[in-house]
Amino acid sequence: MEIVVLKFGGSSVANNKNLEIVANKIINFKKIYKNIVVVVSAQGKTTDKLINEAKELCDNPNEREMDALISTGEQISSSKLSIVLNSKNYEAISLNAWQAGIMSDGNFQDAKITSIYTDTIIEKLKENKIVIVTGFQGIDKNYNINTLGRGGSDTTCIALASALKAKKCYIFSDVDGIYTSDPNIIRDAKKLKNISYIEMENASFEGAKVLHDRSVELAKKYNLPIIAASTFGDNNGTNIVSNIEKNAVKSIIKNDKILIVSAEIELKRLINLLEDNKIKYGTMILKKQNIKFTILLSDKQKIENILKNEKIKPSFIQGSKISIIGSGISNDFEILANIYNIVLKYSKDIISIDNSAYKVSIQFDKIIDDKVLQELHNKLITCII
Repeated sequence: MEIVVLKFGGSSVANNKNLEIVANKIINFKKIYKNIVVVVSAQGKTTDKLINEAKELCDNPNEREMDALISTGEQISSSKLSIVLNSKNYEAISLNAWQAGIMSDGNFQDAKITSIYTDTIIEKLKENKIVIVTGFQGIDKNYNINTLGRGGSDTTCIALASALKAKKCYIFSDVDGIYTSDPNIIRDAKKLKNISYIEMENASFEGAKVLHDRSVELAKKYNLPIIAASTFGDNNGTNIVSNIEKNAVKSIIKNDKILIVSAEIELKRLINLLEDNKIKYGTMILKKQNIKFTILLSDKQKIENILKNEKIKPSFIQGSKISIIGSGISNDFEILANIYNIVLKYSKDIISIDNSAYKVSIQFDKIIDDKVLQELHNKLITCII
């Protein structure tokens, strides 16, 4: 059975007008490919709204109930889209995670998919229905709803496409592909024709907003080609594939939502606390018992509460992180020299530099001006790849 999986993000399904556009796009695919599975995110800022409303009730809401609450956003999107498609005489059916057979590991707020039982989806496809699945969620062995972490609808899409052995997988959003930098900041940012899994994975991890990093990891594992394209146009998107091309900078990302935490704590204890509470951490700088480490700004309240329970009073600084992504760039001394010359011209406030095969990341202990991003882009991005 030849299957195509389509995923539509929150901005794509944000309102009734957009749902009409999405429905028509799905119908166009249905005319070419018989078997269509669709994954949807919650509409617009629905998830943020639900989280904020819960926190108005309680500072630290129960995680199980939070998952039950915020999973409703995707259920609304999927049922609305099904209503639109059926009104256009295209049979569609919406499936929640448990109906679609998406099993998860029981970790509330940041679960992983453990298996997918595709029987129901296959049955509905054989009935010539368009199957619309709620993204961002699974069901554990105790029948609890688990959400997959922010951006988890991408992971749902890739996991489903892999389980169904889909021919193609499209990720639709309000941008028409993967760009060399944020086009809202860098006006001459170039759209990439191709990017490798590992380059995309690094870019997503460092804050590029097009794809969830875990979804790219899954696609790489199953060698599943992804096309990132726009819901609102017909331009060619970006292909995310396995092949690695010549050394070149593919993406430059600036993330200003990095929090540098300084605390007097034993390293082993800190790592255990971070991992037990599912807080992603980056750079660590050790100086005897004092440790500086980076986390996302969104985790500030959580780490503050955790360290307070340990009777530790941390200090916080918000800083920037600039990441330059590309296959083999850390072995290209000309690229490295250009990076450091430009960065040092703008700021001496560097606290760490991390070089790896596919990435150079520079952490600052203050917010860095966007001008450095523009100059790096002008110097390092030489052509559309």
